[in-house]
Amino acid sequence: MFKKVLVANRGEVAVRVIRACREIGIPTVAVYSEADADSLHVSLATEAYCIGPAESAKSYLNIPSIISTALISGADAIHPGYGFMSERADFADICEQHGIKFIGPTGDAIRKMGDKAQARATMQDKDIPITPGMGIVDDINKAKKFCKKVGYPVIVKATAGGGGKGMRIVNQESELEENIILCKTEAQKFFGNPAVYIEKYLVNPRHIEVQILADKFGNVVYLGERDCSIQRRHQKLVEEAPSPAVSEKVREKLGRTAVKAAKAVKYEGVGTVEFLLDKNNNFYFMEMNTRLQVEHGITEMISNVDIVREQINIAAGKSISVSQRDIELRGHAIECRINAEDPDRNFLPAAGQINGYVAPGGFGVRVDSHVYSGYTIPPYYDSLISKVMCWAPTREQARRRMYRALKEYVITGVKTTLPFYQDLIEDPVFSQGKFDTGFLEDYNNRKAQNKPE
Repeated sequence: MFKKVLVANRGEVAVRVIRACREIGIPTVAVYSEADADSLHVSLATEAYCIGPAESAKSYLNIPSIISTALISGADAIHPGYGFMSERADFADICEQHGIKFIGPTGDAIRKMGDKAQARATMQDKDIPITPGMGIVDDINKAKKFCKKVGYPVIVKATAGGGGKGMRIVNQESELEENIILCKTEAQKFFGNPAVYIEKYLVNPRHIEVQILADKFGNVVYLGERDCSIQRRHQKLVEEAPSPAVSEKVREKLGRTAVKAAKAVKYEGVGTVEFLLDKNNNFYFMEMNTRLQVEHGITEMISNVDIVREQINIAAGKSISVSQRDIELRGHAIECRINAEDPDRNFLPAAGQINGYVAPGGFGVRVDSHVYSGYTIPPYYDSLISKVMCWAPTREQARRRMYRALKEYVITGVKTTLPFYQDLIEDPVFSQGKFDTGFLEDYNNRKAQNKPE
């Protein structure tokens, strides 16, 4: 096992990884920007080092600072969490060059699956269904011909994209060139790679993702699926495991396909294979996230598998602790992401000091967070405050438990999305589980119609 793990991240995911390491018995190293000196992960780690100013490019994305801190502190492994360095193939390569284990897949696997256009081509070669698409856009006339052939709408995506960034839906040819330019600009800004590709856009499908674990011995297992269909601007808001739309037959087929996708690139570590599911239960490969997902906790709740512990053990050369036949999915879990945003002002970020904080509790309730009363939310990073996760034997019981937990949750001093989720969880369409990726637009329209004059 590793002697010491450096956690190259911040916020709740850094706390999650530090806790997992503590339970295994591994000392941890926290890195933090000047803006995060009072963050919870700094105090929980065995030791902590400031690696730069608030700006991400000069701290959490500063490879020389992170690597030198690992070497100085004696860390022999780096856990990247999610976001920041988690899907940087060059960072995984640099870790290896310095004799530091990157707790994640190899740089080669990240390149194969992290480049969305290449991943689609790889899956197509393995007879895994994909939506119609074209490779990297380098000729606007070719792009126009493709879009005319498959029909609008289409979606332009950054090949190095993720987290809802670098994606634009195009409804007609007159919008195509402008959106390609805008998407390329956004891709360069967020990922340092302007390349984009185009695929047919499925209107209001379900967004289904399958959690997989893979070790160096060729063992690959899947832990069921999550439904991530409720999104705002391609950013996930509510996740469920399992999906209320997926039957046992489709679940098994999705799982086998996800395992096949992982084996196609000789994948090692924790990963998520994402699919679009249409109304006829046909599914199409969308992408693979070669990292820990924000919403991994609800899969842990229904599978009773500690995904972060498995991830660390796999990186240390151990085999997966469970086989496919050992995995039994129990009950239902729902997650709501609570952000420091004002839902009444189009979800405007609301940085500032939290002056009151009381998290919900009770059986089946889990809150992953890095904030506390007196903590100041900095304006420089993602505005995620916490993830509220609720488990129960049935979906309806989990939904009611979530409503109770959200009503108990107290955060004062900053605006949060708590009121938004309290209303959404009680929505009749959500209650019935009959939503798709068009849910939020429909939900907002219904709210506007019912709003008193």
